[in-house]
Amino acid sequence: MSQQNIKLNEIRDVATRFNIKEIAACQLQALNEENNACYPAQKIDDVMNVLAKAEFVRKEMNTGKKINEAIRELGKRMRMIQGA
Repeated sequence: MSQQNIKLNEIRDVATRFNIKEIAACQLQALNEENNACYPAQKIDDVMNVLAKAEFVRKEMNTGKKINEAIRELGKRMRMIQGA
């Protein structure tokens, strides 16, 4: 399984298990170098990357989108930013 697929599974898991406030709290804990319940990884870059994407996906889900639609929207926006 590729690294990208692993991260996608982790993003999906966090977005499904936690609400926006919980994800934001986890981000703050990670920035303060504290353990967080959402995504406890070693590298702060990995933690913030997954949590930020999961937060976006969760916000999309809260507007009524299904998780797959929310993840597609995330991918679409990432490609727009990257100029692909």
